[in-house]
Amino acid sequence: MNNRRRMTGVVKSNKMAKTVVVEITRTYRHPIYKKVVKARKRVKAHDELGCNVGDKVRIVESRPLSREKRWVVEAILERETRNVEVEA
Repeated sequence: MNNRRRMTGVVKSNKMAKTVVVEITRTYRHPIYKKVVKARKRVKAHDELGCNVGDKVRIVESRPLSREKRWVVEAILERETRNVEVEA
């Protein structure tokens, strides 16, 4: 195994070609106020697997692929199963 960073997140957008926006959420306790704080970060990741919105994915850091893409989708951990109703 190599020593690249790996993170898990949820796909928020897949409207670009071979690119998805992944939101990484982490919780931590504030050092002074001791309140649990939820922080989130959105990164763009290269997608060859065909992710959909709501999928839980694991991303791995890579060389810069474009101006904003530095991550690649490594695996889809959990597919989003939504019931989509079609309006006539």
